[in-house]
Amino acid sequence: MKEYVTLDDFLNIFKSPSLNETFEVFYNKALVKSGIKLTKLVDYVNAKNLDINDIKILHTLITKRNEYLTRFYNMSLRYTDFDIHNVLNPMKINELDNNKQPLCKNVIRSMHMLDILQNTKSGIENIPTYMDVLNDLYLKNIIDYKILTPSSLFYMKNGRLGSVFSSYYFRASIMNPYLVYSLNHRLLKGTRIFTPTLGWSSYCYGFLECPNVVEYVGTDVIKTVCDKTSKFAREHYIDKLIDIYCKPSEDLLNISTFAKKYREHFDVVFFSPPYYRLELYEGKNQSTSKYKTYEEWLSKYWEKTIELCDYVLQPGGRLCYIVSGYGSDNTTNNLNLVEDMNKITKKYFTYKRTLPMFNKNVHVTTHKETGEQIILFTK
Repeated sequence: MKEYVTLDDFLNIFKSPSLNETFEVFYNKALVKSGIKLTKLVDYVNAKNLDINDIKILHTLITKRNEYLTRFYNMSLRYTDFDIHNVLNPMKINELDNNKQPLCKNVIRSMHMLDILQNTKSGIENIPTYMDVLNDLYLKNIIDYKILTPSSLFYMKNGRLGSVFSSYYFRASIMNPYLVYSLNHRLLKGTRIFTPTLGWSSYCYGFLECPNVVEYVGTDVIKTVCDKTSKFAREHYIDKLIDIYCKPSEDLLNISTFAKKYREHFDVVFFSPPYYRLELYEGKNQSTSKYKTYEEWLSKYWEKTIELCDYVLQPGGRLCYIVSGYGSDNTTNNLNLVEDMNKITKKYFTYKRTLPMFNKNVHVTTHKETGEQIILFTK
């Protein structure tokens, strides 16, 4: 895969002989997937009393897949190289929205497409990833059962197949670089920035777009993210200091060169930490893989990371993170994530304020607390 995904790259992923299959061949060989169970489409249609004409519409959409895939690429993956600070005014503090100017996210999705659309899994049961569903549908004639629900069939009949995929299937969350840029301009006003995760390169992009930022340092545990972030930053911001580590944040102070160089060095630390097990990232060094219980995760990941933030921030420096409540109607987990994390942070920092985010909830799952919060502390 190239550094940025081209339209041809994306379309070629889903090329298969099924493009030319007749409806009769498709109808007799396709399967419906529910969890791990596979049922012949013919039997599923009969059992659910589905209209055969709806299945014909689905077959037509499968054979004409490139129309949908091209629309998705143009809206979500097409890389447009522009300087945020020369094109967009920062969002006002009472209008912060991660979904405003969504095309700013495209460079992030394009750089990390498979990690965002396929490799990162949902922590909520029975929500497959976007790419897994498309691979099954377009390459294997396996239809996820949600595609055949009345609401999905309604959307498809009205030419809105994309609404089905975006509503029901999982894609890793992305921090909009435009939001990061706006936060620093309006609130944080940092010049030397440290982020204990890389956020799919979006923190780097957002902060380095700020003319007053002179230095960006970050760490992550996904090697491809570290490598791509470093390459992106060094190619686009040659006049700024860049230092990228590939190490768990809770272990970073064990690197003596880092500890010596960056003690009380930064004026802003910013990140959106993992929402415990709401998203499951690849790699053995992920905090949710290393620490088996919520209590252990709070102690050995979160508190150690907050100790790191305390170590690297200057007196008077600002710590800012974005978090949300944890739990959904689809899971029995209901953790008081915000309260538990803030309680630990307040042992080291002075709480200043909480700002709401004004995001539209676009997921099919209904989180018990959908509003993400921007939480600010000072050292």
